Amino acid sequence: MRKLLMIFVLVTGSISAYSQYVWDFGGHVGASNYLGEMGGKADTRKNLIADLKLSKTQLTLGGFARYQFSPYVAAKVGIDWVRIGGDDYLSTNKGRAGRNLSFQNDIIDMELTAQVFFVDIPDLGHTFRYSNDFKMYAFAGVGALYSNPKTHYNGSWVALQPLQTEGVHYSKFVASVPVGLGFYFSIDKKHRIGWEFNWRTTFSDYLDDVSSVYVDPSKLSSQEAIALANRRGELGNTSSVADPKNYIPGAKRGDPTHNDSYLSSSITYSYIIRGRSAFYVSKYGNVFNQNKYKKSNKPAKF
Repeated sequence: MRKLLMIFVLVTGSISAYSQYVWDFGGHVGASNYLGEMGGKADTRKNLIADLKLSKTQLTLGGFARYQFSPYVAAKVGIDWVRIGGDDYLSTNKGRAGRNLSFQNDIIDMELTAQVFFVDIPDLGHTFRYSNDFKMYAFAGVGALYSNPKTHYNGSWVALQPLQTEGVHYSKFVASVPVGLGFYFSIDKKHRIGWEFNWRTTFSDYLDDVSSVYVDPSKLSSQEAIALANRRGELGNTSSVADPKNYIPGAKRGDPTHNDSYLSSSITYSYIIRGRSAFYVSKYGNVFNQNKYKKSNKPAKF
């Protein structure tokens, strides 16, 4: 009987705690990087993080709101600023180094994701107060981002999308699929501190303004576009880069078979908003509604 009573207390306590604390609002700050045409070492393109250049790690920050539908599922909407960048100068691959391209992109990212909790410790320390807990989750969803790649040229940052350096008018607005893992600690039923890893696969290969082949300079719109479409000439004739014939019109400039992606690793903080869900009110409203039992000051009608 004692064991059954203990189980009842644990279950009802967990449900009650969940039903009261379903919203939290907060932000994150962390590091970001990207996977695209710029990066890698001496070899050709590799999948996953093999082409990542840690020296081009940048900053990300943002805010979010999260609603927990049940003890196992939550939804989160967020808006982030993510900076990514790349530079052929850092590559030991002669083909990439000879291409001599570089970029920086300040992305504005909006996402809606579903979080599924697969580790849940509702009462850290076994205090039976349920004021501190720990959750780990996986998530996936949909996103939309604003992308505006730029490069440094003649002492200033130049937006590349309007120049159409490959003769392609690509959109600055891109869809994405964010997936990742995270965890958080809830402290004193008020604060949540955690960590999250987010990988966004995008539907664009132009986050870095590089995708396909070199075009005929006569088809470009300006002298600036011509200069930034092919920057091989800035290196001069050196033996440390590939053959100049590899950078003529029609030659490979990027890899159109793989879209660009970017990732972030962030520390998160959020504040929990106390409220009562419909489930809480239906189950516990009569028990905890103190106004119901509050003595009335109104005189009796008889």
